[in-house]
Amino acid sequence: METYAEMWLRQGRERGREEGRQEGRQEGRQEGRQEGRQEMACLMLLRALQRRFGEVSGSVERRVRAADAAQLEVWIDRCLDARSLDEIFAP
Repeated sequence: METYAEMWLRQGRERGREEGRQEGRQEGRQEGRQEGRQEMACLMLLRALQRRFGEVSGSVERRVRAADAAQLEVWIDRCLDARSLDEIFAP
């Protein structure tokens, strides 16, 4: 027979586990959304590059896919006015 203290501890553990699961799911959803936005930015930049400058090389595609969100934003902005790929990827 379970004592009141044991029951209280068990319920507390169960609540803690459930809260942990919910927190983990929330973090997973946030990470997934962030990764999705980054992937969309990569695809948009690659498409813009292809439309402006023709076929994109594998090295350019790898560089774009390896970039973080801040760098992608810079390159996307530069893509609007650049006359060449070198201008987009200049330091």
